[in-house]
Amino acid sequence: MNPTASLRPWVQLPSRINGGFDTRLLAVTCALVSIGLVMVSSASISYAEHLYGDGFYFFKRHLIYLAMAAIAGAVVLQVPVRLWYRYSDLLMVMAVLLLVVVLIPGIGREVNGARRWIGLGIINLQIAEVAKLAMIVFLAAYLQRHQLEVRASWLGFLRPTGMLGIVALLLLLQPDFGSAVVICGTALGLLFLGGVQLWIFGALLGLGGTLLALLAITSPYRMQRLVTFLDPWADQFNTGYQLTQSLIAFGRGEWFGVGLGNSVQKLFYLPEAHTDFVFAIFAEEFGLVGVGLVIALFVALVLRILAIGRRAVRRQDWFSAYTAFGIGILLAGQAFINIGVTSGLLPTKGLTLPFVSYGGSSLLVSTMMVALVLRIGIDMDDSAWGQRQQVNRGSRG
Repeated sequence: MNPTASLRPWVQLPSRINGGFDTRLLAVTCALVSIGLVMVSSASISYAEHLYGDGFYFFKRHLIYLAMAAIAGAVVLQVPVRLWYRYSDLLMVMAVLLLVVVLIPGIGREVNGARRWIGLGIINLQIAEVAKLAMIVFLAAYLQRHQLEVRASWLGFLRPTGMLGIVALLLLLQPDFGSAVVICGTALGLLFLGGVQLWIFGALLGLGGTLLALLAITSPYRMQRLVTFLDPWADQFNTGYQLTQSLIAFGRGEWFGVGLGNSVQKLFYLPEAHTDFVFAIFAEEFGLVGVGLVIALFVALVLRILAIGRRAVRRQDWFSAYTAFGIGILLAGQAFINIGVTSGLLPTKGLTLPFVSYGGSSLLVSTMMVALVLRIGIDMDDSAWGQRQQVNRGSRG
């Protein structure tokens, strides 16, 4: 008896992994992870030495997060795509429940006035990261099942937007405005690709933009961020301090940077230097050339993900296609927002740079997303190979 037979309903190892495994996507991901490991060490060494007496405190923790992310990615790589489709609704319900639980005092961990994390021993799990993956899988499955209804009627369109509204509301209660924007933007992108009528899509886009503007205007600290973004130098030692220090880091980097480890801004000038603003330290140490390299890597990452999505479209595997497109849109959007914030292009938001910033939750979920895309590519090629083998056996018979 085959010892793996009882596991096949849950875990199915592909029969031909090499043919469908996108090594270029893996290589680009590893390059970004390597840059992140180096930059977390460089950006945090002085802060960690001052705070914990160990300059490599955050570097060691980041290594642990990398190991956890690698294990999680390996597990996702073994799970057939059809199981994600089958349990997409359950995954979404679990994410919503976690978004509710994190708001409960004593369970959710509060940092700087925001309650976004649940403590799980060595890692504080940011529930918004889980919600990002859950929303993509849920919408991809919904569009697979109700594609014609979404294109033809209001009802098919309102159901997923209702779930999106619930998730966005729970995120704003934390508050986590940045994650809400990223998830809403990704969801709207998927609905657009799903064929929602343009006038309905335009109306929703206008409504969403209006609500976001009202949230910014009616919230004093968000309004202050907008004012600071427009002229950070007007109050550079108070509300504009973080952005001006980030801009100084970019300016000091010039063309080729000051060299790895030689940043001045990381020496207690720039807050959150190893998390949300690690890209500013990278720009200071590696200059415009280094910035161009990282942007090129993110472009390559997203293009490889979209290429796998296009292959799924050609096979009319709509769930796989929408999942890949959703992951590509989300990673591209989050990278754009983080780079835009650190360079002064966008108002300040608390979003990490995928694979580069320090943070276990972001690294864990981003790795799972890439692993899921890799599995999509494997399943497509494995299925095609299996069909060819059947044809060959039939012709020989």
